Amino acid sequence: MTAPLYAKVKEHILEHIRSGAWTPGTRVPSENELVETFSISRMTANRALRELTADGFLARVPGVGTFVKEPPARSSLLELRNIAEEIAQRGHVHAAHIDRRETIEAAPALAEEFELRPSSRLFYLVMVHSENGVPVQIEERYVNPVVVPHFNDQDFARITPTAYLVAAVPVDELEHTVEAIMPTRDQQALLDIGDHEPCLALHRRSWSKGHVVTVATLIYPASRYALYSRYKTSPSGTLSQ
Repeated sequence: MTAPLYAKVKEHILEHIRSGAWTPGTRVPSENELVETFSISRMTANRALRELTADGFLARVPGVGTFVKEPPARSSLLELRNIAEEIAQRGHVHAAHIDRRETIEAAPALAEEFELRPSSRLFYLVMVHSENGVPVQIEERYVNPVVVPHFNDQDFARITPTAYLVAAVPVDELEHTVEAIMPTRDQQALLDIGDHEPCLALHRRSWSKGHVVTVATLIYPASRYALYSRYKTSPSGTLSQ
């Protein structure tokens, strides 16, 4: 079956992006230029550019043009990765600021997650991580002070909570849950995003020697970050041991 004309135009543009010929920020041909090059209608050219924009490959700037979009940053789904290192590996600059840091009494549901009695004391931290000055993650974290008594004493401008916890307490079990959410007003303000921007929320629990060490929710603007995993499997598709 012959591919529709708009699909051929999309593939032409994607080939240039995938090959590296058109890097992020490169202006792609306009609708008029595509009409002339492919002998297609303006409606067909518009559909190709519109769908590539919706798919996250292009960014259209009214009155200026259409440009190859910087791909969203990625964070590991299954591993404990330090976001500062991930950002540095991309050649970008990490920064973070603390929005809240305190000691709280655990509500019943939170105490249950920690496998503790209700009203047990927990460290509570909210941080915002930025990449090249753009907020990319809210880190909302609870920590068991019995397991990590000096957590709240750390300078998290110098070391991220993840890096500190991995160094301080051996991790032997992880639990992850990912969901799409609409952020609260406060979260929108921290991430500097609009009212209708969805987010990805990674909920993570970690254990060490039978104790829950930390419960964290990491919130990413969907347009700026992607979560991924890659791992070996058996021939049937199950995780390799």
